[in-house]
Amino acid sequence: MSAINITLLSKREIASGTMQFTFSKPKDFTFRAGQFCDMTLINPPETDDEGNVRGFSIVAAPFEDNISIATRMRDTAFKRVLKNMSEGSEIKFDAPYGSFTLHNNTAKPAVFIIGGIGVTPVRSMIAQATHDKTDHKMTLIHSNKTPDDAPFKDDFQKLASANPNFTFVPVASESAPDNFTGERGYVTADLIKKYVGDFSDTIFYLSGPAGMVKAMREILVNELKADEDNIRTEEFSGY
Repeated sequence: MSAINITLLSKREIASGTMQFTFSKPKDFTFRAGQFCDMTLINPPETDDEGNVRGFSIVAAPFEDNISIATRMRDTAFKRVLKNMSEGSEIKFDAPYGSFTLHNNTAKPAVFIIGGIGVTPVRSMIAQATHDKTDHKMTLIHSNKTPDDAPFKDDFQKLASANPNFTFVPVASESAPDNFTGERGYVTADLIKKYVGDFSDTIFYLSGPAGMVKAMREILVNELKADEDNIRTEEFSGY
């Protein structure tokens, strides 16, 4: 699809310092859950050396009516302009791109080991698989510093209730209230083993900060002897 203007419908805070932006969906636009888009500001009131274009995973699943993205709100010109956009404003949309998508073979379990805002493409994948009632066995291990930093936790809890094949494991690496029911501390080999039964046939998806993705890959390959060909990664830098 060539670039097209789309309209901002709504914006909201979905976690500490994190916002979701929902836009109109172009007619006849199709994509695979997990893919991303490029968004370009149109005549922004300010800019900086990072420019007016950013890539964002599409948070919405293909079956949903709109296009949505989510991002940590850093103090950059792009993020300030995006945050201050009025509903009804337009942005240039170019998509779809990327191959960080759910594998087709439903006999192979999917395990997502994700840090922070790296969960955006996973939200699309799990929502679509739940909508389509696929037979994928899916486990999401989602690590954030605190539960308040975790985007889409309500969505994932609802999806886990609706989909018997999906297990949601929230992880708080630094602190959590007493009533937190997830895991505490960092994601380790032992924590992964607690939720993953078979490392030989599982497809692993790693997404988040580059350092976290690298550390998780090393744990999978060196400690858990997972097949490197079964590991798919996407790094989120500078978000």
